[in-house]
Amino acid sequence: MTLNTQQQAAVEYLGGPLFVLAGAGSGKTRVITEKIAYMIRHIGYPPNSIAAITFTNKAAQEMQERIAAMLGKEHTRGLTVCTFHSLGMRILREEAEHSGYKKNFSILDASDSGKIIAELSSSSGREAVFNAQQQISLWKNDLKTPEEAFQAAQDDWQRQTAQLYAAYQATLESYQAVDFDDLIRLPVLLFRQNNDIKQKWQRRLRYLLIDECQDTNACQYALMRLLSGAEGMFTAVGDDDQSIYAWRGADMENLRRLQEDYPQLKVIKLEQNYRSTARILKVANSVIANNPKLFPKTLWSQLGEGDAVRIVTCTSETHEAEYVAGQIARNKTIHGNNYADYAILYRGNHQAKLFEEALRSARIPYRLSGGQSFFEKAEIKDILAYMRLLANQDDDPAFLRAATTPKRGIGDTTLGKLNDYAKQHHCSLFQAACNLEALTALNAKNREAVQSFTATVQNYRTRAETESAGGTIQDLLTDIAYEQHLYAHEENSRIAENRWRNIQDLAAWLARKGEQDGKTLIELSQTIALMTLLEGKNDEETDAVKLSTLHASKGLEYPFVYLVGCEEGLFPKIEDESDHKKIEEERRLMYVGITRAKHSLTLTHCSKRKKQGVWQFPEPSRFFDEMPAGEIEILGRKGGQPIVSKAEGKERLGSLMAMLDSKKKQ
Repeated sequence: MTLNTQQQAAVEYLGGPLFVLAGAGSGKTRVITEKIAYMIRHIGYPPNSIAAITFTNKAAQEMQERIAAMLGKEHTRGLTVCTFHSLGMRILREEAEHSGYKKNFSILDASDSGKIIAELSSSSGREAVFNAQQQISLWKNDLKTPEEAFQAAQDDWQRQTAQLYAAYQATLESYQAVDFDDLIRLPVLLFRQNNDIKQKWQRRLRYLLIDECQDTNACQYALMRLLSGAEGMFTAVGDDDQSIYAWRGADMENLRRLQEDYPQLKVIKLEQNYRSTARILKVANSVIANNPKLFPKTLWSQLGEGDAVRIVTCTSETHEAEYVAGQIARNKTIHGNNYADYAILYRGNHQAKLFEEALRSARIPYRLSGGQSFFEKAEIKDILAYMRLLANQDDDPAFLRAATTPKRGIGDTTLGKLNDYAKQHHCSLFQAACNLEALTALNAKNREAVQSFTATVQNYRTRAETESAGGTIQDLLTDIAYEQHLYAHEENSRIAENRWRNIQDLAAWLARKGEQDGKTLIELSQTIALMTLLEGKNDEETDAVKLSTLHASKGLEYPFVYLVGCEEGLFPKIEDESDHKKIEEERRLMYVGITRAKHSLTLTHCSKRKKQGVWQFPEPSRFFDEMPAGEIEILGRKGGQPIVSKAEGKERLGSLMAMLDSKKKQ
């Protein structure tokens, strides 16, 4: 397929900063990949001077595969295609000495940083820890120091959280660790403070391509500006109508700033949609027209008029789930397509349960997206940290996690001293913990705790290399008293029970896998590392209905989409009617949901829904009123068309009779 006129213009423009306003389904990934190929093949840019920056590993991988297929691997060697976080990590690793970190600094994930915050605030309440963590993350993304956050605080909670932020940052520094936000924040601070390093990276990465520019936060935008320099040799691709991540710091104002910071900015609009039928696009355009516009645009397509968009009223949430499962089963029979062609999209993860039950009852395979994977559970990561440490004693993040979970008398002060030694002597934390010189800096009690921990690791490392995986892991769990740790730290014994069951599932899997494949615990730790990396990959190949939150569905497309729970209070989810920005973001989320559909779109809502055991009678979503009457079909409302048409009813009855007949003959 050849590029259209606007796509071609975007590919060939290299006269300065460019913003490509790419509507949903308008081929933005193709523009980025074609542009990279054009720059290498026709203009002579060396691959190592180009960086394409995405928001997800999946998007980066897809882009890399497309470019390699177009040019061949030998012509793309050195090309950077990665996320903002990966690029930040690369900069920090290379410039570690200028940032005050050792090269193999630890990267803490959300659960690791949550643990530190919980300990510093002496809070075991999950919500309190999460709220503090999110606020600190927003401050970091906004490039605010703890001092600036404290001065700008508007209430006591913000003042206390700013003080917590200062203590949290000091702890990270003593651990020689960074969190996810630091991976971008620290390179920005480094470039601002050190002009030579900034110029070195500007010379190295001569051209930037930024995907999903509307999702950048202040920190990411600053990194983009610092890397692209005054000339602004970049192509930013984005869509203000698909900005749905304000809650995690994304700032749509960055698109306005582009115009102010680069007065020479050229704007090219991609309005031809290659995904959806005309009626779906008319509904999407009509809804989003109610939001103020940074860059006006109207999506259109040449894929035909298509079916009307259906709005279906269901009697309850159970009826809604059963209706959707029934429709999928029926349509699959009629159209003979794959289950993977169907998606059920919802506002919050809690809505998935009833749909899972209905699909299981109908024997329809499904895949859950946007939920937590088994290997991401905190208790599983705790045990995997021990396994990683047995396999590689230089793994500092694994050391930090294992040494402090369960608690064994190794606290911040002890870790800080071990870190100082490790930094001075360029060694790992485990090596420092085994070094007599490093241990002399500790008091007798702390020294004993560290020696006991390293002796346990050394003992189990020897066993893990030769003995059975199942027996070794069970003994380790007993020795570290992990079950007792779970019950001591969970207020709710049922949660502790579930977590211990997950650990037993992991142990049973390790035992089984060890026997089947003849692998030791050391070898299995590498198998798991590979599995967690490839976890999402095998999923894509299974033929199953996709269950997903609207946020997780962005960038994806399906022939048949069911957008469920479209009710006031649920979607849109609004607590304050005067918060216009929130209403606009919810409308953009509806727009994203509508534009996932290629051929068929059904929106459902319930006339009553149970909330905490009490029946509620929600109003249908306000966004229905913004849809053009000529493009929608309303079913199930009083006085309107029934949910099941006469033809469909006859068809169902016929199927039932045929089934009864076949049973009689048996």
